Amino acid sequence: MKQKFNVTGMTCSACSSHVEKSVTKLPGVLNVSVNLLTNSMQVEYEESALSDQQIITAVEHAGYGASLEESQNLRKVKDIKAEGSKSNPVEEQLQNMKKRLWISFGFLIPLMYLAMGHMLHLPLPGFLMGHENAITFAFTQFLLCLPIVYINQNYFTKGFKTLFHGAPNMDSLIAIGSSAALLYGIFAIYRMSYGMGMADMHMVSKYSMDLYFESAATILTLITLGKFLEARSKGKTSEALTKLMDLAPKTAWVERQGQQLQVPVEEVAAGEIVLIKPGSSIPVDGTILEGNTSVDEAAITGESLPVYKEPGMDVIAATTNKSGFIKVKATRVGADTTFSQIIRLVEDASATKAPIAKLADKIAGIFVPVVIGIAVLTAAVWILTGAAFEFALSKAIAVLVISCPCALGLATPVAIMVGTGKGAENGILIKSGEALELAHSVDCVVLDKTGTITEGKPIVTDVLPIHVTKERLLAIAGGLEKGSEHPLAEAIMNYIEQEQSPIEPVRDFQSVSGKGVKAVIGDQTYLAGNQRMMEENGIHVSLHETRLDQLASEGKTPMLFADSKNLIGIIAVADVVKSTSKSAIKALRDMNIQVTMLTGDNKKTAEGIGRELQLNQIISEVLPQEKEKVLSDLQKQGKKVAMVGDGINDAPALVRADVGIAIGAGTDVAVESADIILMKNDLLDVVTAIRLSKAVIRNIKQNLFWAFFYNCLGIPLAAGVFYPLFGWSLNPMFAAAAMSCSSVFVVSNALRLKMFKGGADGNNNRYTGQLMAEENTFKNQEESKMVTLKIDGMMCQNCVKHVKEALESFKGATVDVNLDHKEAKVEIPSSVSTEELKAAVEQAGYTVTQIIE
Repeated sequence: MKQKFNVTGMTCSACSSHVEKSVTKLPGVLNVSVNLLTNSMQVEYEESALSDQQIITAVEHAGYGASLEESQNLRKVKDIKAEGSKSNPVEEQLQNMKKRLWISFGFLIPLMYLAMGHMLHLPLPGFLMGHENAITFAFTQFLLCLPIVYINQNYFTKGFKTLFHGAPNMDSLIAIGSSAALLYGIFAIYRMSYGMGMADMHMVSKYSMDLYFESAATILTLITLGKFLEARSKGKTSEALTKLMDLAPKTAWVERQGQQLQVPVEEVAAGEIVLIKPGSSIPVDGTILEGNTSVDEAAITGESLPVYKEPGMDVIAATTNKSGFIKVKATRVGADTTFSQIIRLVEDASATKAPIAKLADKIAGIFVPVVIGIAVLTAAVWILTGAAFEFALSKAIAVLVISCPCALGLATPVAIMVGTGKGAENGILIKSGEALELAHSVDCVVLDKTGTITEGKPIVTDVLPIHVTKERLLAIAGGLEKGSEHPLAEAIMNYIEQEQSPIEPVRDFQSVSGKGVKAVIGDQTYLAGNQRMMEENGIHVSLHETRLDQLASEGKTPMLFADSKNLIGIIAVADVVKSTSKSAIKALRDMNIQVTMLTGDNKKTAEGIGRELQLNQIISEVLPQEKEKVLSDLQKQGKKVAMVGDGINDAPALVRADVGIAIGAGTDVAVESADIILMKNDLLDVVTAIRLSKAVIRNIKQNLFWAFFYNCLGIPLAAGVFYPLFGWSLNPMFAAAAMSCSSVFVVSNALRLKMFKGGADGNNNRYTGQLMAEENTFKNQEESKMVTLKIDGMMCQNCVKHVKEALESFKGATVDVNLDHKEAKVEIPSSVSTEELKAAVEQAGYTVTQIIE
């Protein structure tokens, strides 16, 4: 069982490391991942051996708080936009820190004036000046320091609590450092009192100059300032997810007992009829029953163009109904919607650790005790070398304060959080931090052919009659293939329907497994199938082998048709390559990644597609159960393999791969088996996923370098290692400021990932060459609009070509014609009217039945 918990009281990576160790020790625990950024913990454990309460108790014994996390996605969908809902905990924390900050600075400013003013020759009240008023001078500083200590008491309560539990953390370092400064100040007051009583003004003067109240107050104030800036920056890391959640509608209109009612979205049940008006968000996943519309799915899939929808088509929750009124039957509601699953996936990925984080965790686990040891050693060495106790104490405090491991603990999770959020923005769902990291090292991408490289829907490309007319060939082919369930037969029947060709009636239909079909038309037997079937029935095809080889080399599958004696025609069928597959494969190869196609197709057809796409390797005639073995063999060669697929037969290979990538339009089994899900059916997103992974890992390495470099430089400087040689010394106040800056720097660096752009070239561009240049140039000159034309009369790909040419005659037009939906989506300059578009299509010989803007 896997369960998520909220953990309170963690302030640094030493905290998260200690919580992790405490839970790992429990019997039955399989895996623990504690995330400092989200203050959460994921525990995988055996339900029979352990309970949730035992895990919570273990965390509490470690000195922290824990509670079961409720379904975050449902809670956020319900509450994030609800009026009058409770304040956001993060916002409450920020407000509390802001209050502490104002009070701290309110007392720190007069304290600093009092402590440092005389050095700058600033005027002070007479009752605070002179050796005779030294105790008043010191006690006033002490009183100004107390409110700052009180308002920031959580550093002391948490710090000493974890220290006594044997697991000191960042708060422990702050508590020890500021307490040492505070106690030394109190000790100084006692020494001044003794000096006054003994009339030893030298002692009074000495201790009045060595008060550390301002250091204790400054440390606490600057640490709070750093934590406030850090919290604000951390809040921005989940901005992409927050934007997604903001799209969730709060209510839905439903039909109940003949009435239209507005109800909270969480009360909608599966099977209910939901009414969705133009311009409103879709509250559930469902199927359209009535109405036509265009739906903006950009937030879910990243696809910028609205998608036309009609009865029978599915819609996704949190997408926007752009134009028409529709009635939808709810199929998935609440936590089951695609929207909720996306939120859960992104949250889970943000809460997991990448392998690179283990290094930081190991160091953080021992870092704080080592720092305390270094601070004690620093004080001892300086005292033994003859330095004043005050100087030795100052160096020890500086070591404690500058060494807080905040930057170390934040280096990985902030980058993972921003990275997974950017992935979701681009329609790429990354299930874990581990998958996000592994993707950057991929050097071999294995692509399934059908539905991944190709559209997954075969179409007729060539009709070659022999000794008969085309009409006669299609009539016979229609009769033979009508009873077949083979995908190629379906493609031929779709073509015949488009051509409006009559079909010959058949009798005595027979299907010959793996070869084809035969039937009687009139008084003669006709055959349809592959070359082997023809040869077995005495039909000679040798005269046409050159043509057959040519079709196969073009990636097409030839279907042969014959009567009882002779070949009467060839119909070639091909699964068309997606428009972006070629550019995606080129982009992968430009990244020095080997691209391999894995298919069950025959060798000639596979090689034809391979030549067109310039693949590195083609592995054909592979049975579904053999795909996993192919990936295993590639891994044995030392390859880091990513597998991209969409079918049930791809699931074992997706699991075997170092990184499994599933096309979102694929089967549930494939999606469940994968590490990364592409919401769009587009290979360019594989390129984006790998580029994103490389960007995130590069950012993590920068953060870790800064965190290690900062401590490697800061600790020796604070300890006074360079003081004898160069006179360099670090005051505890400056040490506190440096520590705060390091955390803010790491979080700010991670936020640079928000500038990441998808696409093969980082420009979100799905066009290449001159078309891309022309389109971008034109768009810069004039605003564009999106228009969908419903077109009657399109029967084949030739019709599609004519319509596309007619619409592309308008300068700056981007056209996508869909034969199945009988529509054309056109992005055109605002100056072009819809009437002009309609006229162009009708001039080409087709009828525009509807225009949707």
